[in-house]
Amino acid sequence: MALSLFRTLYARLALGLFLLLVTVGALFTVLSLYSVREYSAAINQELNRDLASTLVSDRNLVTGGRINRDALKQLFALYMNINPSIEIYLLDRDGNILSFSAEPDRIKRNRVSLEPIQALLENPGAFPLPGDDPRSHDRRKVFSVTPVPLQDESGGYLYVVLRGEEYDLAESMVHSDKLLQMGVGALFVSLVVGMLGGLVYFRLLTRRLSRLTGQVETFETGGQTDVQPVPVQGDDIDYLSARFDQMAQRIEAQLDLLKDKDQQRRQLVAQVSHDLRTPLASIQGYLEALKLKQNTLSGEEQARFTDVALAETHRLGTLVDELFELAALDAREKQPSPEPFLITELVHDVVQKHQPGAADASVSLSIAQAEAVMVRADIAMAERILDNLISNAIRHSPELGTVNVSVRLAQQGGEIRVSDTGPGIRDEDLEHLFEPFYQAPGSHRSGHAGLGLAIAQRMAGLQGGRIEAANRASGGAEFRVWLPLA
Repeated sequence: MALSLFRTLYARLALGLFLLLVTVGALFTVLSLYSVREYSAAINQELNRDLASTLVSDRNLVTGGRINRDALKQLFALYMNINPSIEIYLLDRDGNILSFSAEPDRIKRNRVSLEPIQALLENPGAFPLPGDDPRSHDRRKVFSVTPVPLQDESGGYLYVVLRGEEYDLAESMVHSDKLLQMGVGALFVSLVVGMLGGLVYFRLLTRRLSRLTGQVETFETGGQTDVQPVPVQGDDIDYLSARFDQMAQRIEAQLDLLKDKDQQRRQLVAQVSHDLRTPLASIQGYLEALKLKQNTLSGEEQARFTDVALAETHRLGTLVDELFELAALDAREKQPSPEPFLITELVHDVVQKHQPGAADASVSLSIAQAEAVMVRADIAMAERILDNLISNAIRHSPELGTVNVSVRLAQQGGEIRVSDTGPGIRDEDLEHLFEPFYQAPGSHRSGHAGLGLAIAQRMAGLQGGRIEAANRASGGAEFRVWLPLA
């Protein structure tokens, strides 16, 4: 249970925050103690900057231009009792220690460096400036210094260590525990406040991530997710959540589309099987009749049987060609080659081509309107679309009916209308009109597979156009083909 708890993002963030606060708190404590010590040393040196020269002048250490050693010994004894935190040393001009106020067995150096002494004398404001501590081989402390004349040499220095060994001992005894307690207390308070604030903030962040995780799990199990709008203002988590909702909705829509396509494929296979079986059965029946009764059938009957079998063969070939064409269009293997051309000329050519078929069906085929419109499309595909629409209009028109074709400029494109005087299209069939193999209840295909309108619609869509169907108020159906202008 504990192991799984630390696998959550919230627990990891909390642990990371705790470690970060401990590290920052410890570093802050160390830096604070160091800064306090440096700050205290700077103040001490600034306050006691003139201590050495004051001692020389107040205690009359220099008489007759020479250092008074008796007065110096009295000074050592006096200040060791009055202010044991300072240590006084008499140096020659090379920094060698000549006399001192400390105990002899505690002195570790015979000489101190003159560089910080000369630097402080040249620039009294350069503090904190530590110098050598005679009681240590490597320790350095703040000091006060003043030049003094010596009896046997040209001069020396009165060197006063401001925070001597007694000061360090007293500080360690009095303040070490107190500073430690203050540091630990400050660290503890900082940790508690920082952890509480961090945990609340992380909870606010991870709560939205938890909601997003729940949506992912719901989506994974097949449930529905609530779609959230993309926030205009918000952080990355809000944006990610909204984008996931949109992605989930898109995936669900694509899954529904795939299911619908799969259902259409099943229906297509079943319909194709039926439409292929009908001409094959007819061909097989007539060929078997010819084989069994070839000796009893007359020449006219044999010719009739052969003509019927041949017609069914043509019908079967047309169906197979349309199936391959529809599959190529759906797979986008067949792409248009658009070019600018005058659609009116193509309409005239196609109408002339269908005039004999219209005359055989006793249908009047004419062009009612012909505006000169230049479109950009594939000429072969456009002709295939017009062939299909005009042949359908002739087939569904009664004897002495009329089929009109018109061309005009509409909606920044060229619009071709093909209308007939047939029975029209039922309203419930309009939305299914361009589906492959769709057959209205009670209707008969009369040898057609029902793929022409589906092929025409896909060809128009590949060229950036569209096809619409509607019923005319005066009776009959009307198909409108729209193609983009050149």
